[in-house]
Amino acid sequence: MPIVKFNYADRKLSFPDKTKLKNFIAALFTKEGKELDSINYIFCSDDYLLQINNNHLNHDYYTDIITFSLQEKGEPIIGEVYISLDRIKDNAIIQGTNLINETLRVIFHGCLHLCGYKDKTKKDIKAMRGKEDFYITQYISL
Repeated sequence: MPIVKFNYADRKLSFPDKTKLKNFIAALFTKEGKELDSINYIFCSDDYLLQINNNHLNHDYYTDIITFSLQEKGEPIIGEVYISLDRIKDNAIIQGTNLINETLRVIFHGCLHLCGYKDKTKKDIKAMRGKEDFYITQYISL
């Protein structure tokens, strides 16, 4: 059975029914035709994620998420997903959405990256956003 863990660096995720969310995340990979071994989410601050962005990607800017794929080629997915809760709060205001929807969007975004979705071109971004919206709707309708 896939393992989905929520870990906390310097911020704690306040979210209703985390068990439901973890089960949905595992099911998302199955729906995408991917085998999940484990995914670890690490919730943190802007500053914490900026340090990771600097150290590992040589980027000197804030971001809401960084996803690392850790499995060997051809093996079940092992991922580590760092999420800035500070960015999520700011993005929810900027996007005019609520905090739960924006949190779900970023959590599912990490899953989709691990499933092979990209977000560098306009076409890729459109596909990614469509999948994020699809899974948010699916989750909320449970």
